[in-house]
Amino acid sequence: MHKYIILSFCTAAMLTVASCQQPAPAAAPDNQTAAPVSYGKNLPIAYVDIDSLLTNYNLARDLNEEMLTRQENARASVNEKGRKLEKEMAEFERKVKNNAFLSQDRFEQEQQRLLKQQQELQTYAQQLENELLQEQQKMLAQVTDSITNFIKEYNKDGKYEVILNKNSTLFINPAYNITGDIITLLNKRYSKISKK
Repeated sequence: MHKYIILSFCTAAMLTVASCQQPAPAAAPDNQTAAPVSYGKNLPIAYVDIDSLLTNYNLARDLNEEMLTRQENARASVNEKGRKLEKEMAEFERKVKNNAFLSQDRFEQEQQRLLKQQQELQTYAQQLENELLQEQQKMLAQVTDSITNFIKEYNKDGKYEVILNKNSTLFINPAYNITGDIITLLNKRYSKISKK
């Protein structure tokens, strides 16, 4: 769920307003006021519930599952190396208690080796974390690009002047919700691509 929140936040920032393919009207000269535009009963706006979209968009789900698997694999790898190091440290402590080192030099060598392994494990864990963060950012960009490009394509007829992110509004009439259409069409497009 934490990943969906991150995806939602970043995607929300990028989808707050998706402009239609029409240029903005020219500003009225200072001595004239702009004529009011009449849209009839419904405004040419729509909104998308990004949380629902990310939960139901198959690409976002698949990438999230892939990321969770990678994180679990990384965690398992670090834990395995950590357990191995703990065993070696326990053996070292046992030798210290039993006075099993033949010399002070041998004791210090073994101590330094274990400290080096501990530092290498910390470096390895940090490296994996950084790699996962970079991969997560790539996946986020992929989902965001997919949604943004699709919404532009969806509105290529200029039906909407503005497509909002529901999360960035205080109130919006549910009649303007196009989330279901977007999810259905995105998943159809994704299933065609994934079958290739």
